[in-house]
Order: sequence, then C-alpha cells, then structure tokens
Amino acid sequence: MSATQNIAANAASTALAPFSPTLRMAFVRNVLKRPLALLALVWIVAIVLGAVLAGQLAPFDPLEQDLLALKLWPSPEHWLGTDALGRDVWSRLLFGLRPTLEGIVEGVLVCALLGLPLGITAGYFGGWWDKCVLQYVSLLQSMPGIVVIFAVLAVFGQSMLVSMVTFGVLGSAGVSRVVRSATLSVREELYIAAARISGLSDAAILLRHVLPRIAGPVIVQLSLFAGITIIVQTGLNFLNFGVPPPAPSWGGMIFEAAASLNDFPWLLVPSGGVVAISILAFGFLGDSLRDASTESWTRPSKRQSAAVRQASMPADIPAGALLSLRNVCIATGSGASERLLVQGLNLNLQAGETLGIVGESGSGKTMGILALMGLLPPGTHIVSGTAVIRGELIDLSNLPRLAQLRGKVLGMIFQEPMAALDPCFSIGYQLAEVLRLQGKFSVQEIQRKVIALLEQVKIPNPHDVAQRYPHQISGGMAQRVGIARALACEPAILLADEPTTALDVTVQSDILALLRSLCASRQMAMLFVTHDWGVVADICDRAMVLRHGQVLESANVVDLYHRPQHPYTRALVAANPHNSTPGQRLPTVDDMLQSAAAQAL
Repeated sequence: MSATQNIAANAASTALAPFSPTLRMAFVRNVLKRPLALLALVWIVAIVLGAVLAGQLAPFDPLEQDLLALKLWPSPEHWLGTDALGRDVWSRLLFGLRPTLEGIVEGVLVCALLGLPLGITAGYFGGWWDKCVLQYVSLLQSMPGIVVIFAVLAVFGQSMLVSMVTFGVLGSAGVSRVVRSATLSVREELYIAAARISGLSDAAILLRHVLPRIAGPVIVQLSLFAGITIIVQTGLNFLNFGVPPPAPSWGGMIFEAAASLNDFPWLLVPSGGVVAISILAFGFLGDSLRDASTESWTRPSKRQSAAVRQASMPADIPAGALLSLRNVCIATGSGASERLLVQGLNLNLQAGETLGIVGESGSGKTMGILALMGLLPPGTHIVSGTAVIRGELIDLSNLPRLAQLRGKVLGMIFQEPMAALDPCFSIGYQLAEVLRLQGKFSVQEIQRKVIALLEQVKIPNPHDVAQRYPHQISGGMAQRVGIARALACEPAILLADEPTTALDVTVQSDILALLRSLCASRQMAMLFVTHDWGVVADICDRAMVLRHGQVLESANVVDLYHRPQHPYTRALVAANPHNSTPGQRLPTVDDMLQSAAAQAL
C-alpha cells in the first residue's frame, strides 16, 4: 500500500470514528458529565413527555372556566393558580406544549434540510455553485423575516405550520453561511485530498469526512435556531397570528398575563418562565453537544486525575544524570483500538551533553519530547513513564508539575516556527513576555535582553525585527526567533525538534555553533531531534535510533557511524545523502533492509 493510500485509509477510519459504538458511548458520557447539559436534557425530556401525556397529567380541561375561582394563587388544587377566566394555568401550560414543540420541529427540520446541504456543498465544491448559494443566502438575509411571515400568514391564514416552514427557510441562510465557512477550512486538509485521490466519491467524502468535522458548528446553530423559533412562535401567538384562542398556547397565555399585569402579575411567571427556561435549555444543550462531539472527535489526551500515579525511583539512574526517562509508552485511541506510538523509551542525559534522536517520520521522536513537556496532542495519552529531572521523580501524567518546569528547567524549540509565534503580537513583545514571567527584570533590562537574544541568534537589525510581527519575517528568521525565546529563561534542558530545518546552510552552521557553545558554557543538556546525519555528527555526543516507537540502538556518534549494530541503523547510515556518489542511485532504507534480510537467509 502506498503512502497516499495509507493516509487515505487512516483518514477514512478517523472520519468514521464518531459513528463507532465506542465513540458513541464516549459522546454520551461526555454529555452526561456536564451539569448544565443534564439540566437541559431533563427539562427538554420533561416538556416532551408533558406534550405527549398532557391528557393524563392535566387535572382540568384547559378550556374549562370557573368564574368563582378567578386569578387564584397556586394551591394544592390549582398548582399554578388560575387565570382571569378561572382556567387552570398548569393544565393550559401542558396543552400548550404540543403546538410549541411541533413548531420547533417544523422550523428546525426545514432549516437543517435546506441550510446544511447548501452550505456544505457550496464550501466543498466552490466555483459557480458557491456563488449561486451566496447570492441566495444574501437575498434571504436581506429580507425582514417577521414581515415576510406576516405576509405569508395573510395569504394562508393562521397556519402555524406555514409560518414555521417560512421561518425555517429564512433561517437556513444563516446556517448555510456558517456551514460553508466551516467546510472551506476542512476541505483543504490533507486527508480530504488523499481520500479524493484514493477514489472516494464526493458524496462519501462529504458524509464521512467533512460532516463529522463540522458537527460542532452545525449543532450550535440548530440549537440557537430552536431557541429563536420559540421566541418567534411565542410572539406570533402573542399577536394572535398563531393558535386561535381559546386554545392554549404559550404566547397566548403571555398575552393574557399582560392584560392582568397590574392587578395579578403572577400569571406572567409560569408562562414567561417556561419560555425563558426552554430557550436557555436549547442553548445549553447545543453548547454541551458541541463540546462533547469535539472531545469525542479529537479524543483528547488523558488529563491529570486528582491522584497522580505513584511511582518509585528507578534503581538504574546514572550518577549525576540531569534527565532520565524510564519506560515511556504513548498511545492513541482507547480500549481495543488503542495503538502504541512510543514503546518503552529509556534515556539518560548528563549536564552539558547533547543526545540526538534519529529516525524516519512517524518513529515517535517528537512524541517522546512532547510527553516530557506535557504537550501531547489531542488523541494521544501517556500509558506509562517517569522522568527523573535533577533528582526529582516525576510521573509524566503529572501535567501540573511538568507545566511548572517549562521555561526555566525545560525549554523547547518547535519544528514549525510560524505555528509557535502568535500573529497578534510583535516579536519583541513575545520575547519580553517570557522574561516578564520571571518577575525579576525591570522594563529597561527586559528591552536590553530582548535585543541581546535576537543578536545571539544572528538576526540582523534586531531593533527593527523586534518591532515586526511574525507575518513580516521569513520562515528562517521566525525559527531563530523561536530559538531565542526558548533560550530566554536559560533552561537547564533544551528540547530541540528539528530546529535548523527551515534555515539555510550558513545560518544553520551558526545556530549549531551557538547551541554547542551554550551547552558548554551553561552546562545545558540538549535532546536534539533530527533527520540530518550531518547535524548529528556536528553537534551530538551520543545518538539513539528510533523506529515504530522503539529504541533500536543507542551509542556515541562515532560508534553509530562507523560500527552500527542494528540492520536498520546500517540502512539509515547507508541512505545518508552525504555519503552518496555522484551519478549513482542512492539506496533507500527499504533497499538496505531487504538486502540484509536476503543475506540473512
């Protein structure tokens, strides 16, 4: 299977994940653990049951009048009192539920059936179809909705069905615009292109890949629309354009309460209260469903529980080791679908030493150092692993403690320079922010140190660059700014994730020389992740080789170059472009492994 097919297969399995039984259960658990979601669900279920069982739950006929019991306060006989005609308020609220819920379902259904397909296809296909949809949406949004509904009711009479269908059509414009915007960002993802290349139809991509990713915005929009539908429907009934009196409706009851507001204001409490609580319930439920779907989709890393796992100090920690990692295992997924990304990673690092971590993409190099920083991406989690930093034993699941070590003890240079810089702030501000957190420098000292840091990483015109924003500098310069920020707090251990990839050869040599001198002068230890064997030879004292999350070999650089023990290490060294002969084909890692396997047979 080709690399593209692998990407497409992984993308397809991920996109279908929200529909798997395991993630459906995770989604339900995520919803139920939210108090506001539970309260909203309880209320919505209660009003649905009240609408279905109104005949059994109502103690009185909603139209029955008792002229001897006008405007009574709540009592055991009349739970919510009576209105100006002696009708039981509780019974009228129950019977007013059905037209309200029917209106919500009608409006939301029309809005979803019209707005969702238009928005998702416009965002995905673009072109002339996108322009047509945008014109249609703009036309609908330019219309005064309530005036259009009144015009329709003037033709069709007091038909709540027609008014809600009309409102659903008008509301679909806003949903279409939001869905289109969400789809525009999703369609540029790599897995969408891979799925298209692998032969999936557009319909399959939209249903399996795009729709699950935009579920959050869709849920929020429809829940908000449901709340607005209640307001519109109540307003129509209040103006006597909906359910004809004396049939009960929430809007009609609010109108009757308004007529008695001066002498009996209680009537507004039950009728207005159920409307307000219902609107809030739909809003809270929509937010909770959005958050729960996002968590289920991303499967975020497991967070620190109240009690951190207890671990004992490993017995094999070398004397004077600044950093030691033991049995670090990182996985993605959960249960039967759990897959290990890093398996049993162990390493030791002395003060002033540089350890290189080498391997192909996907071997687990970056995951190992992100775990040490407590910055694992969503969807991954620590299975096991401890770190001994300056003699302190720390479980890698103890995220609060790892967060305390960032900056002064642990510094990191990220591989993507632009992603590590906030586009809203200048370069100088972002460097100064790191120094301000230490709380021991004056404003003038911080300004001097910012310029010194920029000079230290060989940035010309540091005063000018400090005033610029990330989008105003090149990628190589952004990488040097990232290095300066990592060095600002003078960390004892520096984690470098391919820090010289975006730099040209001359600047790369200067940065490596800078890092080498800092390790020597400050006795700073460094973990250096790279693909470049030349960089390993230039700056590293020792190196370890990873493949599929496992350490295959660890030795000093000279032995690893000249006397590699593992076949995979020999294959990597042989595939080093620096060792190539002009005019001859450079062997790949697979070529070398196949050759080694053939010789073994």
